[in-house]
Amino acid sequence: MSDNPLFKRTIHKHEVPSRYLPEENRSIRIYLPPGYQPWMSYPVVYCQDGEEFFNFGRIATHAQRLILEEDWEPFIIVGVDVNIKLRSAEYTPDGSRYSVYTRFFAEELIPWVESQYSVRDMPEHRLLAGDSLGGAVSVSLALTYPHLFNRIVSLSGAFYDVYIEQIQQASSLERLSLWMIVGLQEAEYATDRGTFDFVALNREAAKRLEDKGAKVRYQERDGEHKWGFWQQVLPEALGAFLGPAPLKLD
Repeated sequence: MSDNPLFKRTIHKHEVPSRYLPEENRSIRIYLPPGYQPWMSYPVVYCQDGEEFFNFGRIATHAQRLILEEDWEPFIIVGVDVNIKLRSAEYTPDGSRYSVYTRFFAEELIPWVESQYSVRDMPEHRLLAGDSLGGAVSVSLALTYPHLFNRIVSLSGAFYDVYIEQIQQASSLERLSLWMIVGLQEAEYATDRGTFDFVALNREAAKRLEDKGAKVRYQERDGEHKWGFWQQVLPEALGAFLGPAPLKLD
């Protein structure tokens, strides 16, 4: 089976050029589904913390199994890498690199991917996914670029006050659909900004989003702020938008 191109799993790595980022490029990795054909079009998942989603979340392995064994429509995954030392600066709205990172993501990364691969270019076929700060910045991107993004997976989002303020300042969010989860063992998690109750942060964010009209599938389960928890729930999270029986979020 492994020799058959219809079952091949392909991952490409690229350096995407940037006029905004000081280092002038960003590393990404792209999963192509089995049987990928450039003349077809595919839904696409854009992941913050791309290296971790691929290595620790095993998102490409999940996707391969779901497409081949559970008959999901094939989809593409784009993992956007981040320098861990610059992560807070890029992902947090009051961070020193937030504006250049989000501009890169929306104005350079998306057009580059769409020029190189057969991904669909409509918001309903783009899914933003992130863990912790990555989940929160995914919401932030959707608020800043509503014409590009309206579907989000947030795994234990780090919804600090700066993100809540963004949600509060937004007008109607009826276009947004979110799948959110947080672990019940995340009630006292240490971050570079202090120790936070992530359960409380996520409850607050979900409520504020729903108050603005967003469709939110919010869950709390036993789990820690670790990839061991997020890896287990990734298939369900993806299935909310990409599976054969998606949740009624729309």
